[in-house]
Amino acid sequence: MTIRAPHTLLLAAGLLASAAFPAFAGEAQDRFAADRFPADQIAADQIAAPVLHATVNVTGDIVRVGDLIDNAGSAAQVAVYRAPDLGTTGMLPTAQVIAALRSHQVIGVDTRNIKEVAVTRLARSIDAREVELAVAKALEHRSGLGDASNINVSFDQPVQELKLDAADTGALNPKAVRIDPRNGRFDISFDLGNRGTTNQAKLRFTGTAIETVEVAVLTRNIDRTDVLRAGDIVVERRAKAELAGGEPVSRVAAVGMQTRRPLRAGQALKALDLVKPDLVQRDQDVTIIYQTAGIYLTTRGKALESGSDGDAVNVLNVQSKRTVSGRVSGRGQVSVDIVMPRPAQTAEAQIEAPVVVANRLPTSATPKAE
Repeated sequence: MTIRAPHTLLLAAGLLASAAFPAFAGEAQDRFAADRFPADQIAADQIAAPVLHATVNVTGDIVRVGDLIDNAGSAAQVAVYRAPDLGTTGMLPTAQVIAALRSHQVIGVDTRNIKEVAVTRLARSIDAREVELAVAKALEHRSGLGDASNINVSFDQPVQELKLDAADTGALNPKAVRIDPRNGRFDISFDLGNRGTTNQAKLRFTGTAIETVEVAVLTRNIDRTDVLRAGDIVVERRAKAELAGGEPVSRVAAVGMQTRRPLRAGQALKALDLVKPDLVQRDQDVTIIYQTAGIYLTTRGKALESGSDGDAVNVLNVQSKRTVSGRVSGRGQVSVDIVMPRPAQTAEAQIEAPVVVANRLPTSATPKAE
C-alpha cells in the first residue's frame, strides 16, 4: 500500500552542506591546514552521506526523516509521512521517498539500489483468549463465583484481535466491575497502558459468566440395576448450576457403582445418584454361609431383599423354611454368624455345708439325773 503524506508536516532545517576549499589554494595553505588540523579530526568533522533503509519500523503514527535514512543530522525529526495502520505494512517507491526528502533539503541520499521501502507500524496484539482470561480473573470470587479457571465467559459481541499502540505494554487492569448474581451478566471496563502514564487505552466488555465444574456424564441410558462401566462415562465441563447443589463425582469414583434410579444419556452424575452395586437381588437364589470358629457350613437360601456388600438382609433357609438375618459377603452370598452358647462354669468340688439342727427336746423329755 502507498502511505499518504500528512496534510501538515513539521518544518525542518536543511542539512549543512560541506564547504569546499578554494581550488586556487596554494601549497602553503594546505601545509598550514595540515599542521593546524590533523587528518583524523578533519575526517570526523565531515558529514557522512545519508543512507536509505530498505525496511522501517515505527511505533507512532508519524514517519520521520530519521526513520527512513541514517545520518539524517538535524533533519531527523522532520515528519514526512503518516504511518500505516497498527500492525500493518506499507510500501513506498524509492523515487517517491527521495522526492519527499529533497523537498526538505535532504540530498545526496545513497539508495543502495533499493526499489521500495517497507514501512511497518509496530503494534501490541491482544487476542480473544487473553481478554477472556482477564475477564475471568476480574470476576474471580465475586457474587458466588469460584476460581477464574472454572469461570466460562461468553461475550455479547465476538472479540476480535485487538491492535494497540506498541507503547501500551501494561496489563489489562479492571477499573469497573459489575455482575448480576441472578443471571451472571457482567459489564467490565479495563485500563491498558504503562504504569504512571495518563494516556491509557480504555476497553469495555459485556457478556455472561457462569461457573463450571468437571463432571462424569453418562453416554447411554442407565437402568436401576446396571453397574457403571468405563465406557458408560465421559468427563465434561458443565455449569455448576446443573448439579443443583449436589457434589460432582469423578469418573474413577463412578466406575463400578450403581445408580439409585434410572438415568438418561447426557446426564451429569452427582454423588447422591450412586450407591454400591447390589451383590444380592430380591428373590435371588443365594448361598447361606454359617461360620464361626472352627465351623463353616453352607446351605441354599432365597434372598428376601436386595443388598450391597456389607448390608444386612433377610434370607429364607430353603431346607429349614426359617428366615435368618445375615450380611452380604459376596455376589450371591449371605454370611450368618453363629453365636455359640458359653459353657456352664464348673467347680472342682461343690460340697453343701452341713445343716446344724439344734436339739430342742421338750422339758418333759429331759432325762432325769440319777
